[in-house]
Amino acid sequence: MSTQRISPALWFDGNAEEALAFYREVFPDFRVVREWRWTKAGPGPEGGLISAAFELRGTQFVAINGGPQYRFTPALSLTIHCETQAEVDHFWDALVAGGEAMPCGWLTDRFGVTWQIVPDALLEWLGDADHDRVARVTGVMLGMGRLEIEPLRRAFVGE
Repeated sequence: MSTQRISPALWFDGNAEEALAFYREVFPDFRVVREWRWTKAGPGPEGGLISAAFELRGTQFVAINGGPQYRFTPALSLTIHCETQAEVDHFWDALVAGGEAMPCGWLTDRFGVTWQIVPDALLEWLGDADHDRVARVTGVMLGMGRLEIEPLRRAFVGE
């Protein structure tokens, strides 16, 4: 049993196993914690995945192998905090493949899950007490899809 008391549940359109395989490729620390599979009692095909608990970067999620009744929207997104540009680039490139780039570091992956790929430094800069610095960083960020740390840093320091 997880010590995490709330786990986001992601409803996939019958392709949860494909999504789990994809996330296994993207996240070096991915792990399946537990799987639940149909028995011959059904209603799904015997051995088919009902749901799975899985972990990404220390956070546990549940994948539900649902159907077309529900869809993901950007109203709920998952934020990946990154220390370096290489980390931003890795997650951006991997997750946007087959999906859709959005402004300000947001993207939707090929399964419809929305992600925010955010450098830690950006959060620090946006929380700065100097409103001019924050305005410069915000202006640069608003013009980006994938977030790039160096142009954001230059905006912050006023270069």
